Amino acid sequence: MILYHGSNVEVTRPRLIPSKRLLDFGAGFYLTSDLEQAKKWALRTTNNRETGSPTVTVFEIDEKELVKLDLLTFESANKEWLRYIAANRTGKPTEGSHDVVIGPVANDQAIRTVNNYLKGYFPEDVAIQLLLPQKLKDQYAFRTEKSLDILKFVEAQSV
Repeated sequence: MILYHGSNVEVTRPRLIPSKRLLDFGAGFYLTSDLEQAKKWALRTTNNRETGSPTVTVFEIDEKELVKLDLLTFESANKEWLRYIAANRTGKPTEGSHDVVIGPVANDQAIRTVNNYLKGYFPEDVAIQLLLPQKLKDQYAFRTEKSLDILKFVEAQSV
């Protein structure tokens, strides 16, 4: 399986960096199977950090090794996914030390819906109904050193 990481730098050896940012799946090294999504992340990160240059780093993983890890997978933007993201984005993550969390990424449109849900503007059912028609890309959050060990650097591409 090929996964992509978008950043302002080439990342040949991923590492876990403590962060105060409240991300969808908590702290971790984030990748996607969608090259275009990774390019967007690279451009956004470079713009936000005002340094480096937009770069997509390509990794290969052996799916046999992936399934040996403790995985939490969300197949779609459902209630469980929304609750998990809400917990992480409000700084109250749920218990569990999953190696990898996999599921839809809250893109710009979706994050508005999630934020409005978090602010209490509408209930969970309405948020899910608003998210269903969106074609959300995927994201993989590698959250442990054990999970990072299965990532094999392939190449880095300038965006």
